[in-house]
Amino acid sequence: MRSLPLPLALTARLLPVAVLASAGWALASGPLAPASEPAAQDRPPRKSQATSGPSESAAPVAYRSAPAPCGSVAGKTVASLVPGAKAVGKEIPSTDESLRRTCSWNALKGYDYRWLDVSYEIKDAESTADTAFGERTESGEAGEAESGLGDEAYSTVGLTTEDEQETREAVVTVRVSNALVVVTYNGSDFETKKAPAAAGMREGALKAAKEAVAALDEADED
Repeated sequence: MRSLPLPLALTARLLPVAVLASAGWALASGPLAPASEPAAQDRPPRKSQATSGPSESAAPVAYRSAPAPCGSVAGKTVASLVPGAKAVGKEIPSTDESLRRTCSWNALKGYDYRWLDVSYEIKDAESTADTAFGERTESGEAGEAESGLGDEAYSTVGLTTEDEQETREAVVTVRVSNALVVVTYNGSDFETKKAPAAAGMREGALKAAKEAVAALDEADED
């Protein structure tokens, strides 16, 4: 499999791992586009294509602010997806917390590394959120539509390799009315240099996404 350059953002992600591992590895793997995936045009058609108009732009929105992301996933779920991570997670600073909030959990247990992100984005209209959902899901790697999750949902699983170290990443993007929920879940095994199984990463990301969507609705009821 071809080797891809490491983004600066993932370098920051894996910096604490270098301290924890203390084995002299060059931790240089991260979430990039997979080396071999089906063509994007092979993806199934979206089930929702919202249109905007004067009446919609004036209509009230379902969500006006983003919920606290670090409380969006249950502690037992965090423990199962990111063994060794603190249940509370770490919120990433945002320029406007009413519109976008993200929480991250990461840990190295033994030789296994896991990283989980949950992000909320609140748009000014359902049509705006629908457009953003399309841009995220139709311009990247191929994946599959997920039923029974929000108004529309899409998942992808990618594999990258750097210096023979594999990293697998699953991303689930969900639109609920005028809100987007994006869950990113990736992992590596620094002993075998193999990535976790694709099915397990996808299932883990979907589990976190379902809880994050439920937290969005619960926060709106408060």
